Amino acid sequence: MNITAIIVDDEANSRLILANYLQKYCPSVTVLAEAASVKETLTVLESHDPDLLFLDVEMPYGNAFDLLDQVPDRTFETVFVTAYDHYAMDALNAQATYYLLKPIGIDNLIAAVHHVTHIKTREAALQDAVLVPKMSSAAGKITIPQQDGFEVLQISEIIYCQADDNYTILHLEKGKKLVSKTLKYFEDALSVHGFARIHKSHLVNISTITQYKKGKGGSVVLSSGKELIVSAAKKGALLDYFK
Repeated sequence: MNITAIIVDDEANSRLILANYLQKYCPSVTVLAEAASVKETLTVLESHDPDLLFLDVEMPYGNAFDLLDQVPDRTFETVFVTAYDHYAMDALNAQATYYLLKPIGIDNLIAAVHHVTHIKTREAALQDAVLVPKMSSAAGKITIPQQDGFEVLQISEIIYCQADDNYTILHLEKGKKLVSKTLKYFEDALSVHGFARIHKSHLVNISTITQYKKGKGGSVVLSSGKELIVSAAKKGALLDYFK
């Protein structure tokens, strides 16, 4: 499993050494960015979503614990990197994943990366298990993946699903949601719950169809008032729902 990381240390030489070590001994780690202070790190985190922070404890204008206090809903793991061993208990209380003392030992660094990789692999496996849409375990509901977990939706709330490259836009009774799953994912999940693929870009809740208009493929009007084209190839399967 590949891991993305940000290196936080106020000493440029320390950042360079760690980056070189990672490149040479931990090729599964991709360093997204570096930062030299709490303020810089917060700015970097606005545009990056790393799996891991290599975090020096002592920095100018605030320390590592000040930083973590300002990111309460963090999803990244934290490996503390410091020249001082008396921060170990504080690091533990801050839910650090690993603690490395400077100068960094190669074996310790590899062990830290391995530990983080193991955690992230388990998280990914758990997420996949939870997010597989097993309707029998929650009748009438579907789980929608989010960055920090998942949301549960009533299937009946979904009017139609619209493909958007590798994403899907769920059009709901109240608003819409962009989900990082393909339309095929939702077709597999919802086809047994009265949803039909009427076009390469659209999967509709049959119960929301209020009108069918004839044509080569025709079109359907939904309860929301939205009219969607039906492809000629999908017309027959759609009309079978109304026999």
